[in-house]
Amino acid sequence: MGVVSSYRLRMRRRRWLFRARRKGRELRAVNDRTGAIDRDAILLFATLRNEKPRLPYFLKYYRDLGVQHFLIVDNGSEDGSGEYLGAQPDVSLWRTGASYKASRFGMDWMNALLRRHGHGHWSLVVDVDEFFLYPFCDTRPLRALTDWLDDAGLRSFGTLLLDVYPRGAVKDQPCIEGRNPLEIACWFDSANYTITRNAAFRNLWIQGGPRARAFFADQPKAAPALNKVPLVKWHRSYAYVSSTHMLLPRGLNLTYDTLGGEKASGCLLHAKFLATLGDKAEEELARGEHYMGGREYHAYARGLDDETNLWTKWSERFINWRQLEIMGLMSKGSWA
Repeated sequence: MGVVSSYRLRMRRRRWLFRARRKGRELRAVNDRTGAIDRDAILLFATLRNEKPRLPYFLKYYRDLGVQHFLIVDNGSEDGSGEYLGAQPDVSLWRTGASYKASRFGMDWMNALLRRHGHGHWSLVVDVDEFFLYPFCDTRPLRALTDWLDDAGLRSFGTLLLDVYPRGAVKDQPCIEGRNPLEIACWFDSANYTITRNAAFRNLWIQGGPRARAFFADQPKAAPALNKVPLVKWHRSYAYVSSTHMLLPRGLNLTYDTLGGEKASGCLLHAKFLATLGDKAEEELARGEHYMGGREYHAYARGLDDETNLWTKWSERFINWRQLEIMGLMSKGSWA
């Protein structure tokens, strides 16, 4: 990359950081417990709206992994999500009724909180329907991974967003409060993925899976991106650019290979496809607050009906992270 292009990226990062400072003023602290955050605590950041049925298991899952504090933005929930989160002793909660779209789909709010509270911490940025998997996660806590990344001099950890879905009609699979959604949405596509390199940001751009084949079959290049960098040793000078698909400085996006071979990587199991999706799609289309005019939710609204079943004879049932490594969907790299 030439001097001019590098300069433009630096200016772009400064612009995102300036936006984060400005948009951070839209956040009203409901329960700010950040004073209790330990110096080396692992943090989780999320933005949500009307997700109460998902919250009990989401918090349990990440507490069990080793997350010590949650920093969450509630964008105008009306289903009791805010009240539930406000009662959790390890959650700091902010509320805003401002436009999700005008905050770059929540990323300005995330960048603001990360800059203010994430500096020097390993920080996870995920949605409440995403479940982080990493090598040895069944026997080693998240702290083991972050310690290894520190020892290896690595500042970020990449994942594939792996859509999981039920067998049978999606509408018949409810999201039951407190229940592990992966007990229902336990199937995935083991292939059907395309990968390209983004020269400007140095990240991989991955598309495919059930969303591409079921909802974007006629426009595969318009299918949602599946590459994510959700875990970063944060510095106040960093900024997410497009959701968690890529960051600046762009070296943080080099999560897939080194001169010595491939880097360790993980998966985010994405449990979106439950009965609540139809109502969610209608709500978000009415709000008009999502990316590209809600193109993804338009696809769901068109493609979801009483018989929609994402399962095929080629679907694989999820077992554990080792299965995903064997299939080449994640890697333990040089982490022994």
